[in-house]
Amino acid sequence: MKILSLLITLPLAGALATGLIRNVSLAKKLVLVIAGLELLVSLAALQFFNADDGALQLIEKYPWIPSLKIEYLVGVDGISVLFLPMTALVTLMAMGASWHSVQPLSRLYFALLLMLEGVTIGVLSALDMMLFFLFWELTLPPLFFLIGLWGVGPKRRNAAIKYMLFMLFGGVPLLFAIIILAINHAAQINGTIPHDLTFSFPVLMETRLPDNLQQLVFFLLMTGFAVKAPIVPLHTWLPTVTMEGPAQIAAVLAGINLGVYGILRFAMPLAPTAAVECNWVLGILGAITLIYGALIALRQTNLRRLLAYASVSHVGLVIIGIASLNMQGIQGAIFQLVNFTLVAGSLMLVAGFLQQRLGSTEIIHLGGLARVMPQLTCCYFLFMLASMGMPGTNGFPAELLLVLGALLAHPSLGVTALAGAVLSAAYMLSFARSAFLGAIVQTDVRLSQDLLARELVILCIPVLLILGIGFFPNSVLKINQKTAEAWLSRLLDQPVMEGDELVMNLAPQ
Repeated sequence: MKILSLLITLPLAGALATGLIRNVSLAKKLVLVIAGLELLVSLAALQFFNADDGALQLIEKYPWIPSLKIEYLVGVDGISVLFLPMTALVTLMAMGASWHSVQPLSRLYFALLLMLEGVTIGVLSALDMMLFFLFWELTLPPLFFLIGLWGVGPKRRNAAIKYMLFMLFGGVPLLFAIIILAINHAAQINGTIPHDLTFSFPVLMETRLPDNLQQLVFFLLMTGFAVKAPIVPLHTWLPTVTMEGPAQIAAVLAGINLGVYGILRFAMPLAPTAAVECNWVLGILGAITLIYGALIALRQTNLRRLLAYASVSHVGLVIIGIASLNMQGIQGAIFQLVNFTLVAGSLMLVAGFLQQRLGSTEIIHLGGLARVMPQLTCCYFLFMLASMGMPGTNGFPAELLLVLGALLAHPSLGVTALAGAVLSAAYMLSFARSAFLGAIVQTDVRLSQDLLARELVILCIPVLLILGIGFFPNSVLKINQKTAEAWLSRLLDQPVMEGDELVMNLAPQ
């Protein structure tokens, strides 16, 4: 079974079928079936994956554009395989949360959501750089329409345009970097263009990249992925989209962080010498993003905007982990990316449920929610504790690894990571106290309904996973351990130019 191709084509075919079915009820049932099958197939892919092998697995390869040596090449390793079921899960949750809230053009909405799922799986599994870029750019059209047509804010169309422009800006340096890598391969084997070009990620990993080109390629890749992550100062699109767009789409964007995935998958391994030389810059950017996002979140009076800046801050912590260049930091970074799906995505969905009931998530319109919405409050508090990294939740082992990795790399990074954790607790607890506790001051709150059965089921899935992974973190760590070791070995085995001497990087293991 070509399981990765099935994961890509199943939601795309479902999107097409949804658009052709005129009966809205039947179309929505089909969407639910397709999304459920996608989750089952992604779990099957995870079952077929051999965690004891750090190499690429489930590989499929077919000629696509032979004249340019572009192939249909897909595969996964310990870094990417966990994101397949996470993508399927957050998409299914977003669909369930949108089931009755999206009325106009609902068939188009669900078709676009399925399309987004299919191309996201393509991004996560593509091993041909041009194929990866195609899927990367194909995520833009569905998000543009989802934000612009079904957003909740008065400036939703401007938010969709802003998102599109930011992503197109980030796509340009990615394309330049891919072309440079392909041309360099032809030059290294003394070949001709276009006959000896290659866009195969495994082949490019084995192709020597001169030091001057490494710096350029690393800068271009980092710029493109930093926009999507996002890293300060390229982050402004996320709060705008979160405030103006649908909460369900914000949950998908916050839950599946393709920008940080791109840094892990492509930017660091393809230019390892430059990555090691510039890891201090990456650490500084991560620290700035972590503290800046947390400080801005402290000043927010709107739950959705607070969650947007909290996501920015957590991205900074992950970047610090990557910059640590040790096993603790790398495994913590991958772990935290998995947590984004369960924690950040679920918090966004809770904010969406409040928006549907009250028409606002401003603190002035909240207060006393725990009295009338005990089920929603319990779910929110668990997600909040996981976001803060409390023991017993999946956030604790991830943040512990990230802090340990940062301390081993450099004490200042470790102190920054700890400061970010304290600030995270401050802004989450402060808002929760004002919004959920205390007296009820708004009539709309007093008349609000608690979670419906469908909504409770949607939130119970991440609740169980948060607790399960929190108590058994090795279930995640063992899947990416071998791949993380190979990833780290590739970087630390690279010679680093220091003055006129060739030395080996001795970052702590």
